[in-house]
Amino acid sequence: MPNYAAPVDDLKFVLNELVDLEGIRAMPGYEEATSDVVDAVLNEAGKLASEVLAPLNRRGDVEAPTVKDGVVTTSTEWRAAYQKFAEGGWTALIFDPEYGGQGLPRVLAVAVQEMWDAANMSFGLCPLLTNSAAEAISLQGSEEQKRIYLTKLVSGEWAGTMNLTEPQAGSDLSAIRASAIPTDDDGHYLLSGQKIYITYGEHDLTSNIVHLVLARTPDAPEGVKGISLFIVPKFIPDAQGEPGERNDLRCVSLEHKLGIHGSPTALMAYGDQGGATAYLIGDKNRGLEYMFIMMHMARHAVGVEGYAVAERAYQRARNFVIERVQGRAVGDPSGKRVTIIAHPDVARMMIDMKSRVEAMRAVSMYAAQAMDCSIRHPDEQARVKAQRRLDVLIPIVKGWSSEVGNQVTGVALQVHGGMGFIEETGAAQHYRDARITTIYEGTTGIQAADLVGRKLLRDGGEVIYELIKQARTDLMQINPGESDALKVICTNVSTSLDRLSGATDWILEAGTQDPRRPYASSFHYLMLWGIVAGGWQMARAAGVAARHLTTYEGNQDFYRSKLLTCRHYSEQVLPESEAHYQAIISGSDTVLAAAQYI
Repeated sequence: MPNYAAPVDDLKFVLNELVDLEGIRAMPGYEEATSDVVDAVLNEAGKLASEVLAPLNRRGDVEAPTVKDGVVTTSTEWRAAYQKFAEGGWTALIFDPEYGGQGLPRVLAVAVQEMWDAANMSFGLCPLLTNSAAEAISLQGSEEQKRIYLTKLVSGEWAGTMNLTEPQAGSDLSAIRASAIPTDDDGHYLLSGQKIYITYGEHDLTSNIVHLVLARTPDAPEGVKGISLFIVPKFIPDAQGEPGERNDLRCVSLEHKLGIHGSPTALMAYGDQGGATAYLIGDKNRGLEYMFIMMHMARHAVGVEGYAVAERAYQRARNFVIERVQGRAVGDPSGKRVTIIAHPDVARMMIDMKSRVEAMRAVSMYAAQAMDCSIRHPDEQARVKAQRRLDVLIPIVKGWSSEVGNQVTGVALQVHGGMGFIEETGAAQHYRDARITTIYEGTTGIQAADLVGRKLLRDGGEVIYELIKQARTDLMQINPGESDALKVICTNVSTSLDRLSGATDWILEAGTQDPRRPYASSFHYLMLWGIVAGGWQMARAAGVAARHLTTYEGNQDFYRSKLLTCRHYSEQVLPESEAHYQAIISGSDTVLAAAQYI
């Protein structure tokens, strides 16, 4: 059995049937995303993921990067894999051809990212952060900054990072103390401070590392309104744009983590020798606004990590259950020993994992479609509408997918039984790697608060009700015909939408009575949204599959599997929406009273 096989068929299904790739490639700037190009990108990415990155996943877990005198060393194989990755142009997919990019849609880049993360999540973190840094510079950097840094980041020759967190400033970025003092030398600043939990903050994969760092200028106001964003390169580019003088920054140490051992997580010190040379991005005191460009993209990317590692865990469990002989089948008088997939409860766990992964993938790609529309749609009103929908979907993709990804990797470990608890099987690594996804780039609680506070209460639920209406419209366009499966799916999704609408009404009303109540219910509201959004997209997928089965077009086994998986989701996963709905409308009195008793 292969270590990892990219789910190219399902990715193509989502792209072609659920996110309107045809409509996306008709937008200005996406003309190169032809069917042939998309197929070639997916196939080649799948090959790189399965043949190059996946075999290194275990190696990265047991042979983590090391640090000595501030120098971080990765394995020879890791460096070789990155070189092959960069040479393939994989960092360049979404960026402007003017800077060496390929100008391809976000939906395609998300599909490709899933493969990197599933094959080797620790490896995938490096291009993820580089993409985020390049995105920020492309949107807010000066022409000179784009000329110097963007081409190198897009090519993968240089890597990028995000530097937000400090020992006293985690989710509360208003507490940031890093300082940037202006100089008379070409308008640059001298930056000093300490940043923690910096993924790929130091490594030997690229010739330079471009740190994007939040800091305060001397005249900055207090709180988040006084934060600016700076480019702080490891090596200061010379007149030719090549790495020159070493900057005043260093890696103090690497963190010892529960998972993602292959990715170096650094404690970074800036300005020990007087100040690191730093270059302001955009305007002063708008750094958090600019950093959110990175964070927006990164939060969606972490949601992708959630279901990507779940897909990998599912595949490992699938290989195990079709090979592991244990026990005898219920109701088989022959007494023949069978592989464990013959046991009903094992089959339950397998299809449950499969259905949740496919639902998460579909919701994530639906959000990526909104990204593309918000950037490239020729109509301004359509771009604004897409951006508003995306703003709602981002915390759902990040929060729900990361939580469910953790759940799926736990089930995959359970499928292995005692062997799953043993490290050498690999199931435990997926379980450990997945755990971080609910924490970094904003915890699940932060995502839930964002969804309720900024996306629901702020506009009275206008965009959220629009999304619910769209889901109902999509449901009405599915013709169940004689299909019992479609009838069940449509009925169950409709019921779950009623719960979501009712919970939305309740939270809006509760907020007028006590501002704490919406936030006491925010986790359940986020999870309710994710489950229902998954059901919505699975219903759409079921409608497509049923149509192809009726017309006998395409891979019939694939469509039969898709329809079965969608029905399972509607019957076995969607009922969880009732529990979250009831938890919301209970009023959360116990939650609000808990602090004084704990």
